[in-house]
Amino acid sequence: MRRLLRHPVRLVPLGFLVTILVGTGLLMLPWATSEYRHTPFLTALFTATSAVSVTGMAVVDTPNYWNGFGLVMITVLTQVGGLGIVTGATLVILVVARRLGLRSRLLVQAETAEFGIGDVRRLLLRIAGLALACEAVITAILTARLWITYDYPFGRALWGSVFHAVQAFNNGGFALYTDNLVAFSTDAWVTLPLAIGTIVGGLGFPALFEAVREWRQPTRWAVSTKLTVWGSLTLLVVGFTALLTIEWANPRTLGIYTWPDKLLVAFAQNSYIRTGGFNVLDMGGLEEESYPLLIALMFIGGGSASTAGGIKVTTFFLLAFVMWAELRGEPDVTVGKRRVATASQRQAITVALLSVALVACGTVLLIFLTEGVPYYAALFEVTSALTTTGLSLGVAASLPENGQLALIILMFVGRIGPLTLGSALALNTRRRLYRYPEEQPIVG
Repeated sequence: MRRLLRHPVRLVPLGFLVTILVGTGLLMLPWATSEYRHTPFLTALFTATSAVSVTGMAVVDTPNYWNGFGLVMITVLTQVGGLGIVTGATLVILVVARRLGLRSRLLVQAETAEFGIGDVRRLLLRIAGLALACEAVITAILTARLWITYDYPFGRALWGSVFHAVQAFNNGGFALYTDNLVAFSTDAWVTLPLAIGTIVGGLGFPALFEAVREWRQPTRWAVSTKLTVWGSLTLLVVGFTALLTIEWANPRTLGIYTWPDKLLVAFAQNSYIRTGGFNVLDMGGLEEESYPLLIALMFIGGGSASTAGGIKVTTFFLLAFVMWAELRGEPDVTVGKRRVATASQRQAITVALLSVALVACGTVLLIFLTEGVPYYAALFEVTSALTTTGLSLGVAASLPENGQLALIILMFVGRIGPLTLGSALALNTRRRLYRYPEEQPIVG
C-alpha cells in the first residue's frame, strides 16, 4: 500500500476498475430491469464499463431494458466516471508537477496556470461547481421544453432532462429513447443545449478556466490552451462543413430536411461526434464518405483533462506543428512564440502511434472474433469504443460474447490509457549528464 501511495497515478485505473465492478453488481440486481429479470454478467459489465468510461455504447435497448433504478445507476456511474476522470487528471498533473525537478515544475506551472501546487481543494471544488452548474442550466432548459411543448408530466420532464444533461456534459451518450435523439433532431431547444454541454465538457478544465480568465488577451494563453481552444473550433468548423456537404442530398439523413434544419442537424451531430455519443442522424444511413470523417474526428477526441476521449486535440495539433516545422526545415517547433519542449513532442508521437496500433489491432481482433462484420463497421466500432465516443452502427448489440468483451477492454483502456501513459511518460523524464555521438539514419 505504501508503494501504491508513493505512485498515486496507479490509483486511477484501480479506482475506475472498482467502480465498474460495483456498478456491474448493482446492474445485475433483478430490480434494475424493466421486467425484473436477472441481467447477464457480461451485459451488466458492458453497460457499467460504458457508463464509467463515459462511452455510451450499449448492447441492449437502454430505455426499454432498464427501469428507473437501472437508469439512475447509469446516471450515477456516468457522473462519477466523468468527474472522476477530470479530478484524476487534475491530481495526476499535480503529482507530476511535484515529482519533476524545480526547472520542470516551473515550466509545468507556467503551462497550467490554474493547477497551482498549493490549493488542491479549491481547484476540485471549482471543477465540481462548474460541472453541476452547467448540468443545472441544461436541465432547466430541457425541462421547460419537454413540459411545455411536448406535454410531458413535470416529473418525467425533469428526470429526462437530468439524465440527458449528465450524459451531455460528461460526454456519455446514453439516451432515454430507442432512436437516441433522432426524434428531436430539428428541435433547437433540445439539441443545442446538449451540444453546448458536450463541447464545454470536452474542452478540458485547464483550457476552459484559463480561456475564461484571460478572454480579453488570448495571446497570453498557455500553449496547451491555445491548441485546445483554437483546435477545437477548427475541428467544429471543418467537421460541420464536411458533414453538411457530404450528407446534404442524402435522403436517409439530411436530404429530408429544409436547409435551416440541415444546418441545425449537421451542427448538432458534428458536436456529438468527437466523444459526445448522441446521434440525431441514422448512423447506418450515412454516405460511405462520411465514415472516414467520423472515424478521424472520434480518434482526435476532445481536450486534455476533460470528459472526452481520443488522443486529444492538443496531441493532434502539436503533431501538426511538428510536421510543419520539419517541412520548413525549422530547428525548433514553435507555437505562438513559444518553443515546444522535445519531451512533449515525443510524448505526443508516442500517444498517437500507440492509439493507432490499438485501433488496428482491435479492428483485426473484432473481425477475427466475429463473422460477417464489414471491416469499416469493425473499424468504426473499435474507434468509437477506444475513444469513448459511443456512436455505433448497430454492430455492438449483435456481437458474440468475445466481441463484446473485446469492446469492454477497449473502452477501459481508452479511458484510462492516455491518462496513465501521459503521466508515466512525464514522470519518467530525466536528464542525462552525457550524450552519445549523433547520427542521422535515412528516413523515407
